[in-house]
Amino acid sequence: MPDPTQVAVLDHVGVRFGAQWALTDVSAAFPAGAVGLLGPNGAGKSTMLKALLGLLRPDSGRISVLDLDVAAKPLEIRARVGYMPENDAHIPGMTAVSFVAYCAELSGLPASDAMQRAHEVLYYVGLGEARYRNVETYSTGMKQRIKLAQALVHDPDLLLLDEPTNGMDPKGREEMLALVRDIAHNRNISLILSSHVMPDVESVCDAVVVMNHGRVIMQGPIESLKKPAGRIFEVRVKGDRGAFLDRLRAQAFECRDTDADVLRVLMPAGVGADQLFSSAAAVGAQVRHLKPSVPTLEDVFADAVGEP
Repeated sequence: MPDPTQVAVLDHVGVRFGAQWALTDVSAAFPAGAVGLLGPNGAGKSTMLKALLGLLRPDSGRISVLDLDVAAKPLEIRARVGYMPENDAHIPGMTAVSFVAYCAELSGLPASDAMQRAHEVLYYVGLGEARYRNVETYSTGMKQRIKLAQALVHDPDLLLLDEPTNGMDPKGREEMLALVRDIAHNRNISLILSSHVMPDVESVCDAVVVMNHGRVIMQGPIESLKKPAGRIFEVRVKGDRGAFLDRLRAQAFECRDTDADVLRVLMPAGVGADQLFSSAAAVGAQVRHLKPSVPTLEDVFADAVGEP
């Protein structure tokens, strides 16, 4: 029986390019709402999105989107799904409003309705004042916004966003994420946000599907996945940092470096912070900073893909 709480389901899906498998025996369920598709570059995220749209035919398995079989009804699915690709896909020589209206007509809207919707959605994404400019004159951030506009113009039931903050400055990134949050939580449109930027996913999504090397390695609600088996500490040491790390890992403590020269250490349940001090002393190092922390999506991802 179809499950109305799920907007997309992959059942043992494989996609191959020549001898190389881009997706290997992938099974995943995307619930309604905002779901992150998380993984490093080359993990297979874009391939999965194209398979969901019916643009790539799987070599094995079955895919359904909005309770429709992708192999049987790809056009019907694409009429109900908005797709924001990772790469630019505008048509040179067209103004923003004519381009978005054209995309709306391709989705089945009559010409007059398409033009009205194009104006509305361009104002929504913050391009109202620039809607009569040719798209090729846009900045990188503006081109990201027009890709979002064309994905929204036909009022889809599901939105697929492939790296929507690519190339954007910090201000533009926050504005784009604010738009995505509004779409997900206020406009009754489910979305799948594909990204390798974990803070983006964590700030927008309620659930996540984690990929690596063409496989799904973890999926579920973010808050559930973030519950650790022990306590997490942020630690900075003075002295032989490498030897300190080696000693912690020899004791089966999970450790991860950060950009701020701070180690994040997951201590097993029942093990106290005094073990960090004794481990540092054993290698001639000193703990100079220690504080409890809360788990992040980065911790979940690092653990899932086996990153140190």
